[in-house]
Amino acid sequence: MGYPGTGERPARTTPGLAIALTSGLAFGLAGPFAASLLATGWSPLAVVLGRLGGAAVLLLVPLVVLVARGWRPRAGHLRPVIVYGLVPLGGAQVCYFSAVGHLSVGVALLIEYTAPVLLLGWTWLRGGTRPRPATFLGAALAVAGLALVLDIGRGASVDLVGVAWGLGAAVCLAAYFRLSADAGGGPDGPGPPALVLTAGGALVGSAVVVLVGVTGLLPLTATTAPIDLAGWTAPWWVAVVLVAAFSTALAYLTGIAAVGRLGSRLASFVGLSEVLFAVLGAWWLVAQRPTATQVAGGVLIIAAIVLIRRAEPPDAPREVTPPRDDARRRAA
Repeated sequence: MGYPGTGERPARTTPGLAIALTSGLAFGLAGPFAASLLATGWSPLAVVLGRLGGAAVLLLVPLVVLVARGWRPRAGHLRPVIVYGLVPLGGAQVCYFSAVGHLSVGVALLIEYTAPVLLLGWTWLRGGTRPRPATFLGAALAVAGLALVLDIGRGASVDLVGVAWGLGAAVCLAAYFRLSADAGGGPDGPGPPALVLTAGGALVGSAVVVLVGVTGLLPLTATTAPIDLAGWTAPWWVAVVLVAAFSTALAYLTGIAAVGRLGSRLASFVGLSEVLFAVLGAWWLVAQRPTATQVAGGVLIIAAIVLIRRAEPPDAPREVTPPRDDARRRAA
């Protein structure tokens, strides 16, 4: 059973961990794919637009199939889609790249990936369930591992404006796990299906990115120069398709599925594997070899995930909000 009195359903943790790691791999490879575009003159914001806009286009076909099979939106579905696009998709990207304008990449990422710790505090305050001591220890190990993997000691700089943007990115990332927990895959789900949430959110996020570019907050430039990926020269659109299909559409769909099985708290810590996969992917695809310090950090992250998984109750919770119709019937 889940936590007493929370209304949470048992989670299927074994497949959930596999799905969460798949999501972490997909998210992690976004960096190397994006790096191949950045090296040819693409601005970071243009890469984000290609990522979100491309995902929205790719998910249009399965979305049409879903509607053709009888799915229809319910009252209240529009709001979570808009919030998902504004906060976890558009907001997180804008905040992160704004932070990078003031901080080193390593420091900006470290601040953003304090999101699991923020979730620990949120669920503690909201539900009154104090995390176990081993969970706190795992959180500390995870932060230490991130610091090593990101190698922030070399050339790191700190700027209060950048820190504020980084914290904004962390809040957006935490919101991603919370909103994903409310996604419903069936007709009785508490929110829109994962496909609808991801496709609609990508469309809203694309609009946010265009607005940021048009207003001049961040540069929005792209080129058609060929890319170099794992020693292979390819057209620019190959990297856009990869980052949109694999590192966005698949990444978010599997991420939502993982949160549904593990609960937002545990899934957020497993999501730290994204940083480890990013380092390994950069080694393979763009010849950025990890250092011994980064390898040690990866070991700490893995240890933290294992520790937190063992610290959680045997049936890790899936946060579920009762469907509105059922809630109204009970209230009556």
